[in-house]
Amino acid sequence: MTTAAEFTTALRNRQRLIGYWLLLDSPVAAERLARIGYDYLAFDAQHGLFGYQGLLNNLIATDTRGSTAVGMVRVEANDLTCIGRALDAGAAAVIVPLIDTAQDAADAVAAVRYPPHGRRSYGPMRAQLRIGPNPADTHEQTAVLAMIETADGLADVEEICATPGLDGIYVGPSDLRLAIGGTSSTDPDVAEEFEAALTRIRKAAETAGIAAGIHNADGASAARRLAEGFTFATVSADVVHLQQVATAHLEAARGTAS
Repeated sequence: MTTAAEFTTALRNRQRLIGYWLLLDSPVAAERLARIGYDYLAFDAQHGLFGYQGLLNNLIATDTRGSTAVGMVRVEANDLTCIGRALDAGAAAVIVPLIDTAQDAADAVAAVRYPPHGRRSYGPMRAQLRIGPNPADTHEQTAVLAMIETADGLADVEEICATPGLDGIYVGPSDLRLAIGGTSSTDPDVAEEFEAALTRIRKAAETAGIAAGIHNADGASAARRLAEGFTFATVSADVVHLQQVATAHLEAARGTAS
């Protein structure tokens, strides 16, 4: 089983990591996915269908026998309580959305670190079984990632990446495409501007020596972004794959598959 310490060390060393995105509250599915070979499972508490108990249950399921993955959580907001609860439940890393400024990033870092380095309240509950529990050890074993997905975040990306204690950035491609003028989350008319934004983000992280991650629609896209220089990449989402595979089987059964 991969430990939080091993994962965080690899992330900070900018080693290539591949994860899977989960929106559905299904610990049984998480348990199966954790054994496939992914480096992390990312649970979306911002847009996903998780209450706190569901998030806790899925993080427990991720730590199953034979798991290769650690649990990561995209928290609801850059909020001390949201971040602390995700970490107390056992997340090895948190993705903090809507980071617009270096001060936003510094606030996220402070929410992950215990005093005197931050503002996290001590009460690791389940987390202490695998992470820490001493503050210094916990700091070594947990990571904080800032989402770059807004026009302001892109404009301030170099300063955000230089934030002390920040372990990496994570691109939200749908919001970023909208932020640069796209009329939809996949608008091809802003493809050139979008790719330029990704290059700027990736280079800012590289200059700062922190990890650079991005969400992807599929494995082939993840491979492309890793080849370009992103250091970690997440593949699609459970609910998307469920619909895609179910549709493909239905079309095959009806003889209507293209």
